[in-house]
Amino acid sequence: MHTKIALLGSAVLAAAMATAPAAAQFRQALDISRQTATDSARSQQRVDELDQEATELLTEYRALIKQLNILQRFNESQRAEVENQLEQIRGLEIDIANVEGLGQAVVPLIGDMLEQLKRIVAADIPFLLEERQARLDRLDGVMADSTQTPASRYRLIVEAYQIENEYGRTISAYDGTVTEEGQELTVEFLRVGRIALIYKSADDSLLRIYNSETRQFQDLSRDFLDDVRLGLRMAKEQTPPGLLQIPVGAPEAAIDGVSSQASE
Repeated sequence: MHTKIALLGSAVLAAAMATAPAAAQFRQALDISRQTATDSARSQQRVDELDQEATELLTEYRALIKQLNILQRFNESQRAEVENQLEQIRGLEIDIANVEGLGQAVVPLIGDMLEQLKRIVAADIPFLLEERQARLDRLDGVMADSTQTPASRYRLIVEAYQIENEYGRTISAYDGTVTEEGQELTVEFLRVGRIALIYKSADDSLLRIYNSETRQFQDLSRDFLDDVRLGLRMAKEQTPPGLLQIPVGAPEAAIDGVSSQASE
């Protein structure tokens, strides 16, 4: 009996000893399976990340290609613009070279224009003499100023001619002084273009007109007093423009004088 029990215990012990390594191997296999699943999950996550990164890089690449095409077209247009500007610069350089030579010819011309303007003022009816002489003096100063360019000198002389030209088609009224019998009197002048220069005293006792032939003022018929008054009001814009009766004569002597001086 005891022998059977001993044999049975030995068999159980042998079975238990055989079972222990199998369980350990199972747990080891299970751990390996779990690790494999974890590694697979990490690998799939990495694959997904790489796929997302590849998609983003492809999108960025396509955007850069599109931007590159735009920049290439822009550069082409800018290249054409630069070539056009270079051509303009070359043209301006030629113009500047020509202007330097032209300036040498313009300076004497401006001087001649100024001298001619002085002759015109000297031969003209004597209105606004101080103002006009001051303008001529300023032009003399500009001509003598070495800092002034030929262009600025030419512009100023042309402006002076324009002002003088304007006098020929306007009327004006201004106060001035005259000397009568050794006394200086304040009178009112009426200028009608360049054809008549008249003045009258405040009390209308004096009414005189400039004679271009004698280059002196002479008495004007009082029949023209109302027209002179009307002309003064029109010049001051106190009444609408209208027709005036003013005795005038052709200033042939003055014109001939200017023409003969200009031809010298």
